[in-house]
Amino acid sequence: MAVSTSTRFMTRADQPRLLITGASSGIGLEASRRLVLDGYHLTLLCRTPQRCRETSDRLEDDGADPDNLDVLPMDLADLEDVERSCQQLLERGHRFDALILNAGLQSVGVREPLFTPQGIERTFAVNQLAHQLILMRLLPLLFKSRQPRVVITASDVHNPSSGGGRVGRPAGLGTMDGLHSGAGFTMVDGDSAYDADKAYKDSKLCNVLMGRELARQLQEQGRFIPVMAWSPGLVIPRGQGGFFRTSRQQNPLGLALFALVARDLLRLTETVQTAGELLASLVIDADYSKPGFAYYSNTLLGPGRHRFQSSPTSEEGADASKAKDLWLRCEQLISAVIQVDPPPAMPETST
Repeated sequence: MAVSTSTRFMTRADQPRLLITGASSGIGLEASRRLVLDGYHLTLLCRTPQRCRETSDRLEDDGADPDNLDVLPMDLADLEDVERSCQQLLERGHRFDALILNAGLQSVGVREPLFTPQGIERTFAVNQLAHQLILMRLLPLLFKSRQPRVVITASDVHNPSSGGGRVGRPAGLGTMDGLHSGAGFTMVDGDSAYDADKAYKDSKLCNVLMGRELARQLQEQGRFIPVMAWSPGLVIPRGQGGFFRTSRQQNPLGLALFALVARDLLRLTETVQTAGELLASLVIDADYSKPGFAYYSNTLLGPGRHRFQSSPTSEEGADASKAKDLWLRCEQLISAVIQVDPPPAMPETST
């Protein structure tokens, strides 16, 4: 049975409207289920029209009110498609009370870089560039909200001192020589030797820096909005799709062994259900309404035990100058590879 909006919100006008990427599986699907069953209106951005239909059908089967679901195809691996979908949302003009930038791609096991139609290494394009483009385009819709938020799913592997960050080559952007060179670069730091694991770590470091710089820009404009990046911990769903789909295709035996050890034997992982609940809480709970940038981590305490808490980022993730430079270089790269009009000026805030 569908949950009535009136059980939580007085009118449709009062009903918060949320946009989420990566809603078709894993953490994003679990968070979407929690939010829509609580009466929130969701705009789900999924990779293909088929994924859109499948996701909305799953949520409706779980009891979601179809009137509270809006789905829109958006392939984050194609910046032209991201741009087209953003234009559609701008034309509709509906406000968003939260932008939930949750989608992510990891390609561990891939030996050669995969590139998008615009010639961008795919991990960086999906995890970072597409989400920055969404922010560049859709902030005017967020500004229509009386209580806006931005939530970005990052990872503790951005930090070389974290457990996952210490395995393999650490995250590090260097002087961002890859971004200097334009489309066709292999690694953000300019290294010609592709490392899929480091590419993922670097993209998550970029997510942290993106959130930090966004909060600075907003504050400079007199807009005091919560901008949160967070780490769900290690989450290995049991399904075949979602976050690990590329790694599973490239190295099914290796990923199966990793899951067996990390999830089933050592119990180092978080459940996808709990991670989804944490994401939903960041979006709607008053405890996470402090303006400015914040980073939260679902820290592993021991086998099967986690604590969700505010945490420091890595030293590089706290570099405000690098955050500003990264945003600018990503903006320049986006403009170089697709036809993107300059982002609309932020309206002056009322006093």
